[in-house]
Amino acid sequence: MRPGRITPVAVTAHGLACAAGVGLPALARALREARSALTPNDWSRVPLPSWIGRVPGVEAVALPPALAGWDDRATRLAWLGLQADGFIEAVGRARARHGAARVGLVLGTSASTIGASERAYRQPAADGGFPPTLRHPRLNTVHALTMFVQEALALQGPCLTVSTACSSSAKAFAVAERWLRLDLADAVVVAGVDALCESILFGFAALQLVAAAPCRPFDAARAGISIGEAAGYVLLERGPSAFLLLGHGESNDAHHMSSPHPQGLGAERALDAALARAGLAAEAVDHLSLHGTASARNDEVEAALVARRYRADVHASATKGTTGHAMGAAGIVGALVCRLALCDGLQAGTAGCDAPDPALGRAFGAQLQRAPRLAPARLAASHAFGFGGNNAVLVFGRG
Repeated sequence: MRPGRITPVAVTAHGLACAAGVGLPALARALREARSALTPNDWSRVPLPSWIGRVPGVEAVALPPALAGWDDRATRLAWLGLQADGFIEAVGRARARHGAARVGLVLGTSASTIGASERAYRQPAADGGFPPTLRHPRLNTVHALTMFVQEALALQGPCLTVSTACSSSAKAFAVAERWLRLDLADAVVVAGVDALCESILFGFAALQLVAAAPCRPFDAARAGISIGEAAGYVLLERGPSAFLLLGHGESNDAHHMSSPHPQGLGAERALDAALARAGLAAEAVDHLSLHGTASARNDEVEAALVARRYRADVHASATKGTTGHAMGAAGIVGALVCRLALCDGLQAGTAGCDAPDPALGRAFGAQLQRAPRLAPARLAASHAFGFGGNNAVLVFGRG
């Protein structure tokens, strides 16, 4: 049974730190200039020929004294994102309006603070366990980033971590909308945070999915992904706003541990659910933020879905050639790319795509935009597809 239409939800504030810089204007500049923020991998302890989307300035971040016990590269990145675009102040005002117990938090992440555990495993104690100085009961858990952000924002409402690989922060929007609809909260912080860590970098390399050169989404010569990092936030509330969440859809392929369904059936179900909740047809969408990882199979399946369901002149683009693949934060980056299209009239191009793969078909080749366009979109959709066939599609509009 198809879901019913939902009441649009206001997106009243945002904050972002990504490879392009701190603040949404930094990403906008990179997209407007069709510039890649990827750099050669100089981060991993063991050399790995690849390019990464590294957020500048993370290493220099100092957490406030009250939060110093949380110190880790991932929490520093999370803190950097909280400082961006006036987000932390906006949450403070929402907390004052609604009360701390009525502001929820749902955060999507793939690796959380696994970097802290990596350090502990590299320095075992005499008994083979974690050395006392690296035993952090709060940091050595997938919920660590969410607890850190909750404490940093002084929130007391519902608090949840979503970890469904690359769809994590997109699915967080769906959780937040349900909390508001069910009156479990009056405002919800939606977050996506993933920092560079060797578990992800070498894990994807072991699967032969990491490209030695900068990633090239939907290009004929694409050879794999470029790992990135980001910390993104939005605040969802009831009421009017210039940027609205109109619909969300979730599904799971149940097809394969890492590969998508070959016909993209799960992704299409997520699209159908998002459109139904928005009360729209796919033909109404004029801007599309693609998942576009630059891996051979994922791009092929997504291209077929886009050609099959969206109109011929939809402005479709993928931004991972600019930011890298931010894993659990990819969904919220895609959502903010939609905000730029709807509110600022900046429709992104596809950095790294020099020659669209003809095998993806002429129809998709006409939809995929390599260069940015300055023209406000009316309705936008964002795709986020993760390991295990975890799919999420979000639909946004202008208020």
